Amino acid sequence: MISEIRRDALPGIPVLLFLVAVVLASVAWLIWAGVRDSGFEAIAPAVVLLLALFLLAGLFTVNPNQGRVLQLFGAYRGTARSPGLRWTNPFYTKKSISLRVRNFETAKLKVNDRRGNPIEIAAVVVWKVVDTAEAAFQVDSYENFVHVQSEAALRNLATGYPYDAHREGEIALGSHTAEVSAQLRVEIQERLAQAGVEVIETRVSHLAYAPEIAAAMLRRQQAAAVVAARQTIVEGAVGMVETALEALAAKKVISLDEERKAAMVSNLLVVLCSEQNTQPVVNTGTLYQ
Repeated sequence: MISEIRRDALPGIPVLLFLVAVVLASVAWLIWAGVRDSGFEAIAPAVVLLLALFLLAGLFTVNPNQGRVLQLFGAYRGTARSPGLRWTNPFYTKKSISLRVRNFETAKLKVNDRRGNPIEIAAVVVWKVVDTAEAAFQVDSYENFVHVQSEAALRNLATGYPYDAHREGEIALGSHTAEVSAQLRVEIQERLAQAGVEVIETRVSHLAYAPEIAAAMLRRQQAAAVVAARQTIVEGAVGMVETALEALAAKKVISLDEERKAAMVSNLLVVLCSEQNTQPVVNTGTLYQ
């Protein structure tokens, strides 16, 4: 693998001033040779002028958070990262590589989760180039490589986790966002390491059931919520009935046999667990009628 080599190019401003002075001097020399009508004396300043103009081609600029990959006839010679006007061998080709932090959002991918349910998922990936040589030479287009590999990693991640957790401690896409995002970052980084790219952050930006099963899954979630709520209501009602019986027995308000206790428990549970307001029936006779 080709790794980045830092190469400090010469400061460009002193070189520019020197070459401009050489060009002006060469032009003046040519004018003087023309005045003297001496063709032989004009050869030297013409050569110097052409050489100075050729050396001007070695000037290039490096912007902040940018690297310039230098090549000589196809061979990698280094990367210039120092910002400003620089000068190097005019035969070098200079390819610009951005080192800025960038981000993009993947397309909404339709995949099956761990239980085979079709879902839609998308993610935001924050990344930057850390090795310009690998980005330039290891892959054809590092930007396209980042996009394609990120979507492939996201698709692979979605198939490894269920949408909802049905067991205690189970990691799910919908309920464990931090864990899922951390694992997604690891998977994307493994795929992009060879391209000289560092993944700074990943996070799931869109997660939903596919339209064809969204209605059924919504009913399922509603049913699960109703069951959980009814379970809580029943547990609370049983505790209230137990407290009422213990209070009646402790204060000796009334003595009930087992049959009447069962009837009282049944009536209290109906009142406490009913979804609608219950209508009381007043007993005008004795307790045992």
